[in-house]
Amino acid sequence: MHLTHQRGPLHDLPDSPDAYDAVLADVVEQALARITPEGNLEHPDCVDDIGDTSLGITSLLAIAWQRGKDPRLPEVVHRSLAFHLRERVHVRDNPGYPNLRIRNSGLPYARYTLAAGAHPIGDWPSTVWALLQAVDVLDLADGLVDDAPRARLLEVARGYWRWLTEATFFNPQEAGNQAIGCVVGGLMLARHLSPKEGESVRARALELYTDEIRAHRVRDRGALLPAEHGGAYDNNYGPISLSFLAQAHRISGEEIFAEDGDALARYVDARLTNGGFDNGGPRYSEQHSAFESVLGLRYFGARIGSDLGRYRGDRRWARHAAKADGGVDGHFAWMLVWQIQDTTRWHRTPSTEPLRHQLRAGAVSVAFDDRMTPSLVEAAGTYYLPAAVNRQHGFGPVVDGFLLCRPMGEVRVRDLRTAHLAAKLVTKPVVGRDHVLRHLQSLYVTDGTTLWVTVAVEHLDGTPYLLAGLPYATDDGDRVRRTAEAGDVSSAGPLRLTHPRTDGVDHFDARTEATQEQAAFALAADPRGYGNPDEGWRHLVSSTALEADPAPGAPEGLSVFAVRYGGDGDAEFAPVIEATPQGLLVRTEAFTAVIGDTAGDAHGEPELTLLD
Repeated sequence: MHLTHQRGPLHDLPDSPDAYDAVLADVVEQALARITPEGNLEHPDCVDDIGDTSLGITSLLAIAWQRGKDPRLPEVVHRSLAFHLRERVHVRDNPGYPNLRIRNSGLPYARYTLAAGAHPIGDWPSTVWALLQAVDVLDLADGLVDDAPRARLLEVARGYWRWLTEATFFNPQEAGNQAIGCVVGGLMLARHLSPKEGESVRARALELYTDEIRAHRVRDRGALLPAEHGGAYDNNYGPISLSFLAQAHRISGEEIFAEDGDALARYVDARLTNGGFDNGGPRYSEQHSAFESVLGLRYFGARIGSDLGRYRGDRRWARHAAKADGGVDGHFAWMLVWQIQDTTRWHRTPSTEPLRHQLRAGAVSVAFDDRMTPSLVEAAGTYYLPAAVNRQHGFGPVVDGFLLCRPMGEVRVRDLRTAHLAAKLVTKPVVGRDHVLRHLQSLYVTDGTTLWVTVAVEHLDGTPYLLAGLPYATDDGDRVRRTAEAGDVSSAGPLRLTHPRTDGVDHFDARTEATQEQAAFALAADPRGYGNPDEGWRHLVSSTALEADPAPGAPEGLSVFAVRYGGDGDAEFAPVIEATPQGLLVRTEAFTAVIGDTAGDAHGEPELTLLD
């Protein structure tokens, strides 16, 4: 089975003016065929996320008219704008809405669903989205919208802003993308107000960003990130936040948005595989966005000089939101408008800057978590997640059922590159159940096709093995297919692929059709869509796992594991591992490395020598 949302890299989509004009031409024909006598442009199947959708298509028609002056469009824009102002602007409190600070304010807002009290919790983000659609139409109104409806729309947009920032609590779902979107709405609205009022709204928007968003960022992998539904990053909403930061910087020029966008972009670059696969998040785990992410990935990819567009989006939403029949849905339409208005082009080559939390070359990549344990390994087109044993997750030696990968002190990292190889040495102090402090050294070397991993630790009694990953998915053209098979993997010691011996949601067997996201939500405390799948996945007891026994002939006093991912699986893998005065020597068919002892240099940094 293919993963539902992991599709082609976003930078493979044409983004020339002609390509965007073709997209808009299709939207125009769909809108002309769909519009009702009342002026409604909503998709007939739209129920949720409906409050902004008709106005969103209106904004797409407005930018299409500005670019091509299609004579059919002014009348449709007027009718559809009148419909929104007449039928989709609510001023009576939605029964059951829990986040009001002022009752019966009379301020306008947009509903997540139309029926009163049906699903009021979504009204805050729906109003943010309606505000953004409204300011887009205002930006595109010249020569198209008459003075009276334009003034009415401006008044509604001003009311949306006041409802979001005065009548309700700000960002009640603790969703960074929604909150930054609201700030963008305020910054765009300010340009349409009188100088005095505009400056007040702009100042309030910047204050909200500084005090309510930036001050509450969450640290992960060395980066401070906008909090997303209680977590640091979500692979659906994180890139959307990046797009909002791009638009905030484009329209305001405020350096704070560029700085924070650069930080988030570098974080995305570090965690993202070469093939664009990613997983994990506090709201969605594998439900990637698509067109919503393009602006941010393109804008900040160019700023940091890296190919963020390798990110695999959901191509069914390649250009705009769409329903199951492929028909356009106006939800989030401003992202397409902003993409068209922005002139940044994709940066399609990888950054050459070494990243602490990533090793990447050619078709191989390793993303590391905060503990500098691999969170995702990509080699030979196969993606490996951290495996689980006895409720412990990661990559590392296991002895008596205890996984040695959690650091008990500072983790040291050394990067090294030669003409043909890229390497990363990770040294961390770890403590086992016996309370003995051991220095764990993990060497990752790649030539862009093959990944060699060597793990050395003070001698482990019993029958230790290396937990070497959970094979989860593999590239299949533009799609990603679930797998339960390790790719071309070899080990210096015996290698085996094991599966849980116990049934149940807390034992993940890769041979089943369950996805990581489904399993994670099944283990989460709250219902799917509201729970934290990252938190749920942490409850996993055991999983399918690659297990590698120690390499034979290791130097006295050491347990050494050596695994090769990719390369010629039929070729013998028999690395030479020796103790030398300079440190541990590792010689494979492709390189010779010397791992310095843990005393390291004058600053305590372990030394690494690499020859190809």
